[in-house]
Amino acid sequence: MSNATRTRGSAPPSLTPAAAARAARLTAEGPRSLLLAALLTVVAVCGGDAAARVFPFGPRHRAVNDLANQFVPFHAHLWDLLRGRADGGLLLDWQAGWGTSFLPDYGTYVSSPFAPLVALFPRGDIEYAVYGITVLKTAVAAAAMTYLLRRLGPGTWWWASALGASYALCGWSLAEGTYNPMWLDGLIAFPLLCLVGEWVREGRRPLLGPLVVAVCWVANFYTAYMATIGAALVLLVRLLTARAGTADAAGDAAAGPASGAGAGPARDSATGARLAVVRTLLRAGLTTGIGVALAAPVLLPVFLGSRHAHPGLVREFDPAPATDVLARLLPVTYSFSTPAAFVSTAVLLLVAALLFRREIPGRERWLWAGLCAAVLASMQWGPTHLLWHAFATPNGSPYRQTFVLSGVLVLTAWTGFAHGRPGRRALLGGAAVVAALSLGSLPSSFLTPWAILLTAAGLAAVAAALLLPRRGRYGVLAALLVVGTVVGQAAATTAYADRERLVRLDDYPPWGAGQQRRADALAEADGWPAYRTDPGLPRVAGNDPLLLGGQGAAYYSSHTPAVLTGTLTALGGGWTSRGRNLLSLDNPVTDALFGVGARWRDGTVVRAEPSAPPLPLVTVRPPGPAPAYGRSPFRNQELLLGARVYEAPGAGGACRVGTEVFLWAPDATGPARLGGYETRLLGGRPKRLAALTSLGVQQREGTAPRVPPGGRAEIACLDHDRLRAAVAGLRARAATRIDVRDDGLTATLPPGVTGTAVVAAPRIAGWRCEGGKAGAYGGLLAVDVRPGTTTVSCRFRPPGLRAGQAAGAAGVLLLTASLWLGARGRRRAEGPVPLSR
Repeated sequence: MSNATRTRGSAPPSLTPAAAARAARLTAEGPRSLLLAALLTVVAVCGGDAAARVFPFGPRHRAVNDLANQFVPFHAHLWDLLRGRADGGLLLDWQAGWGTSFLPDYGTYVSSPFAPLVALFPRGDIEYAVYGITVLKTAVAAAAMTYLLRRLGPGTWWWASALGASYALCGWSLAEGTYNPMWLDGLIAFPLLCLVGEWVREGRRPLLGPLVVAVCWVANFYTAYMATIGAALVLLVRLLTARAGTADAAGDAAAGPASGAGAGPARDSATGARLAVVRTLLRAGLTTGIGVALAAPVLLPVFLGSRHAHPGLVREFDPAPATDVLARLLPVTYSFSTPAAFVSTAVLLLVAALLFRREIPGRERWLWAGLCAAVLASMQWGPTHLLWHAFATPNGSPYRQTFVLSGVLVLTAWTGFAHGRPGRRALLGGAAVVAALSLGSLPSSFLTPWAILLTAAGLAAVAAALLLPRRGRYGVLAALLVVGTVVGQAAATTAYADRERLVRLDDYPPWGAGQQRRADALAEADGWPAYRTDPGLPRVAGNDPLLLGGQGAAYYSSHTPAVLTGTLTALGGGWTSRGRNLLSLDNPVTDALFGVGARWRDGTVVRAEPSAPPLPLVTVRPPGPAPAYGRSPFRNQELLLGARVYEAPGAGGACRVGTEVFLWAPDATGPARLGGYETRLLGGRPKRLAALTSLGVQQREGTAPRVPPGGRAEIACLDHDRLRAAVAGLRARAATRIDVRDDGLTATLPPGVTGTAVVAAPRIAGWRCEGGKAGAYGGLLAVDVRPGTTTVSCRFRPPGLRAGQAAGAAGVLLLTASLWLGARGRRRAEGPVPLSR
């Protein structure tokens, strides 16, 4: 009795002795296959890094772009949270950006199940921790793909390991995922979500399926979204190929002696197969929907955090030339703006050979080959490019979905193993296709001599391995040839990418003795919440308060609030990355306004003068309208302070002797001088904005500063006596006690004050004060203080958290209901239990 005609509830046929022996062998070989895939991955990644002499195997560092600016600092902050040393909690971060929402950053950067492993390392070894997690994620991706391959069909166990490792060692993983470790959760998610598709197809694991979806989406929603699209396409192909087999079986039955009588059952069988496909797709949609709903408490705050963020670069998609796309299929190539589609020559040869294997049903061959072509084509077409990237062209690499293509290629390569190894004719045809693709890439500037050499050597080695006998020493030799190709090509690609990244991308100083000394000094000076300790300049990375400690304006995230960027810009702050990477602002007025009592400057911690202690976090301004900022940051600072403290320079642009000279030239690049003092500006919108900077105290009458050319420049002279008087006036109306919590604060006010209580924190979305809507005062959090008010209490809840919790609860109810209905249906299908005699 075939599976297509077996009645529901009937027992499956007993396994034959040969089938039982094979099942036992697959079970025994399973752990060995997974461990080998993971081991090959670790050897290739670490071997390539060692060959390039890159951290932790040599003097070259890995601190480039977002790895240094975001991922290492956010993992360091997670370490502090897990160890109870952070200022703030999961909802609110008091350290970066003068106080920002942390849950969106958590869901974007450190919500991976692997991220908490950083707590097992010393704080000073945070870069080792991030590297170890990166390698571990890549190894787990190899094991997950290997498990999926062996689950999909028969094949030699070490071949599954080699192809699983090939997936984890794809060009996307080695060139992009390695310095964007949060994306590597998507590399793991793709095979796991394909496995969920198999469970759905078979009607199994109704509880585990949605939970796996939820974990994948929480770990990294961005790449999980792409992996879900890829898994849906794979499931569709699996259903269509299975339906083809069912239809063929029905056709054979109808073509028997009583073909006329069998035509009706054949039509019924085909109709039933179509309905089964629809039901499976509906179950898959329900499983995915429940899983995403379970992840909603993290996903919705992330989504709304992006909506409130300062807008990044808006780009139009420009497809890569075909020759460059072909070149990136080969090892030892690198580019930031083309798809890193390399996935070992073994995979390319098997995929190409599948086209020539006549023993495999045509529908199966062409559906899998068509899926590979469709995914590749969709990466080059504007509308589908937007679909892959959630309808927004990314600010950076435009081919972040490439790992899905690598996964589809590996699954296609494994498909042929269900029908045995390819023969000579198929191998010859496949080798010709790979050679033609390589020749097509010759005009590309990304092609290297090593790419051609390693492709040719790998092609010969894998073809020889497929032609060798399976048993004895020949089998061992075949395994060595394939494994050597996979590991050798991946290690060489890793080493090449390591070298190229340091040349082409921004790099930053790695963690060392100097950074540790700075962190120790900041920790010793820390007095939060009585005052802030700013990690100062020069910066180490984009999130120095998270990496080094303290509480400052510096902050870099995909969720940098627009109100924070606008307020900092109005007060003379600087930034890079088009306004999302905010820099520390070293200025006495803003230090007073934001309660900075100590900061790192010129290689040491500089504390506030005893005669001018920092303001508390909450001050009360007299009744009146909120300040309306203009073009001058000096005037804006005075508006927020409530006093005039700057003087205009005199004739010739010179300040009065004894005042401190400040320059604001946001678009200038080059040295600025006053007497013997020199500082360097780095500005130029839209990418960068130079902060206003001190040129020192005016020592001689008539000495004017020299300003670099470039855009508008403004000079102002700060009178410190006036500043001290203004701060003293604010201190008399400041809170007498402040209790800071992980989700807000409570301040006790002096008796009798009225006006507006201003919290030295940006008025980001999510604040509520005393049961009402929080106000704003010059971009800062504010509350009206009426007569008789003695305390101000504000609480922060990230936008979307409540809706996410409701969606999560709905997901739990749906999951419970689906499990109950499924169990009820199975009981009905099994029928009543017969009474024993």
